[in-house]
Order: sequence, then structure tokens, then C-alpha cells
Amino acid sequence: MDFAFDARTEELRDRLLAFMDEYVYPAEAVAEEQRARLASPWDTPAVVEELKAEARRQGLWNLFLPDAGYGAGLTNLQYAPLAEITGRSPHLAPTATNCAAPDTGNMEVLAQFGTEEQKKRWLEPLLAGEIRSAFAMTEPEVASSDATNITTHIERDGDEYVITGRKWYISGAMNPDCAIFIVMGKTDPDGADIRRQQSMVLVPRDTPGVTVKRAMRVFGYEDHSHGGHAEVVFDHARVPVSNLVGEEGGGFAIAQARLGPGRIHHCMRLIGMAERAIELMCRRAVTRTAFGKALAQQGVVQNWIADARVTVEQLRLLVLKTAWLMDTVGNKGAHTEIQAIKIATPRAVVGILDRAIQLHGAGGVSQDFPLAELYASARTLMLADGPDEVHQRSLARRELKKYL
Repeated sequence: MDFAFDARTEELRDRLLAFMDEYVYPAEAVAEEQRARLASPWDTPAVVEELKAEARRQGLWNLFLPDAGYGAGLTNLQYAPLAEITGRSPHLAPTATNCAAPDTGNMEVLAQFGTEEQKKRWLEPLLAGEIRSAFAMTEPEVASSDATNITTHIERDGDEYVITGRKWYISGAMNPDCAIFIVMGKTDPDGADIRRQQSMVLVPRDTPGVTVKRAMRVFGYEDHSHGGHAEVVFDHARVPVSNLVGEEGGGFAIAQARLGPGRIHHCMRLIGMAERAIELMCRRAVTRTAFGKALAQQGVVQNWIADARVTVEQLRLLVLKTAWLMDTVGNKGAHTEIQAIKIATPRAVVGILDRAIQLHGAGGVSQDFPLAELYASARTLMLADGPDEVHQRSLARRELKKYL
């Protein structure tokens, strides 16, 4: 394993770091000011479109896609440090570079499993940043941590599929630019193999029977950063059979293929959040005094900063190893490590952010610093892509198999 950055990665890192310093960080406050004046909290601030145009001009666009025909053609190992950089401003930088979830996973699904017609209609405008998308799997009435539990029904009726079900926390669905849903439901609810009952279909947002019912709050506030999280009702919504993604019964396998790279992206962005938190901790510690000496001289603060640095270095190596394995032996060969990073990274980053908030006092939970928003994002990722406990269960069973 050699995790030294190659020449292309180094060059992209330098350009991306400069883009962050010159454009993204200054735009954070501007975006908030513009959003406060918008008619809807889900509309896109003008500065975001300006960032997108600049990122595209600089060639910092679609960096996540390994297929050179669609994206930058980077390996997971090459893209990982770039995702870390964008994680320092997770509510602006990924969108600015067209590397934001859930669009990234949806574009990967379409690139890998979509028909030529599906790619032309939906993938190309997503690649161009002209539309947004959503992935509709989680349901409020079942334990969606077990994907075999989903109850949304996809029934074939002649040349159409009829979709009926209720989904929630569908990221991006509140965004007015969200034009397409990838919906996971059951086409064969009585099938013998519980992992062959599910399928995915493409459902345009304007399909009759599709209702974006309400925005779902995160920690009590409306998360507008990714276009909101919505409750969506599909009431006998009809789409052509040609909107099937892959094959009937292939939904579970497609979901697993989608989540592997996504977890690399999430975990590296989380490390970027942790790096931002450490920087803010250090700046705060050297500029504030309590009980007669700088916070930087307080032993507890020094411990927090040291522990945070050690944790980040450990996490980064584990995620880079996972990325390398995915590139060399594939998702299945990296199964254990993919689960390990999903378990370890959000939990540890939440701890770092918690201490950073504590160090900032009341400012830490205010809108004047990014820490509270970063904390909410990191804590949510302990649930997203499968709760930690599901991955712990699966990982433990794989370990135990060695001794049975």
C-alpha cells in the first residue's frame, strides 16, 4: 500500500485548496445572507451558481466519477483526499464542484446500470449540473435499516409500473431543481429470496401521483444545505416500464453498489469537517483567556487538540486503505473495511466537533460559527447509509465466521 499522492492528485489538491480559499470560504456568509432573502429556503442562492460556474471553468467538476467518459476518471484513492478538502465546507463545496450527495450516487447508478435513453435524459443534465435528483428508499413505517422491510409497491400494469408508497428523509427532494427520483420498492413482495424482491425505477418529480408533502427537520431545523429532506408520497404514480433501472429484482444489489463509493465520500468529507474543527479550536484557543492564561495553555484544551489530531490521522489511514482496496479488489473485497470506516468515522468526528463546540462556548452552538451545522451533519451520518449498529452486526458476524 502506497498512499503517497500521485502527480495528478497533488495537482488537483493544489487547485482545489486554492479554490476553497479564494471562492468557497468567502461565499459561506454570502450564501447565508442571500438565502435569508429568498422566497423559499429551498431556492439556490445566486453565489452557489457562481461557484459552480467557476469550478467548472477551473476543471474542478465531477471529480467523483471514475469513468473518464463522464467524470474526472479518478480512482477512489485519488478522489479521497479531494473529498476531504470539500468536507471542510460540506454545505457549499460539494455542490459547487457537482460532487454532492445524493446526486453523486444517483449519477453512479445511472452510469453503471442505466440504459442509453436513461443516460441521455437524466445522467447528462445531472453531469452538467442543470438538474438535481433524489434517492427514495427510507420509509417512516418500517425499520428501513433493514432494506428488505420496505413496503413501497411497484406493480407492473401493461407497459407501465404503478408505484405506491410513502418515503421520508429523501435528501434533495425539496430543491426546486430536483427533477428525478430513483425509487426503491418491491416488484415481487412474495419472492422466495428476500434480496431479489426489490427493484429501482426512475420517477420524474412531475409525475401525477407524486407529492412532495413536507420538509423533514434535522435537529429541529430545516436542513436546506442539500436541498432539504422531504416526505414524499407516491399514490399510484405511473411510469413507463423503460424507467426500470437494471433488472427486476436487482434493486438490492444496485443499492449496495451505490453505497460503497458513497461511504468513502462521506467519510473523507467527515475528516475534512474534523480538520475544520481542529483549525477553529486552535484559533480559538490562542485568542481567548480564562483564569489568567490562554485557553491554549489549559491542559484539558491541549488534550482535546492532541486527541483530535491522533484520531484524524488514524481515520484518514483507514479510509485511504479502504479506498485502495476498493480500487484493487473491489467492493466485495473491501467489505470489512467499508463497514469499519462507516462505524468509526462519524462517531469519532462527532466527538471532535463536540469538543470544538465546548471550546467555543455559546458561540459553538450559534450561527456565527459552522460547528453546530457540522455537528448536525456528522451526527446524521451515524444513521445515513445504514445505522452504525447494522454495520457492527454485519462486521461482527464476518469476524465470528472465522471461528465457527
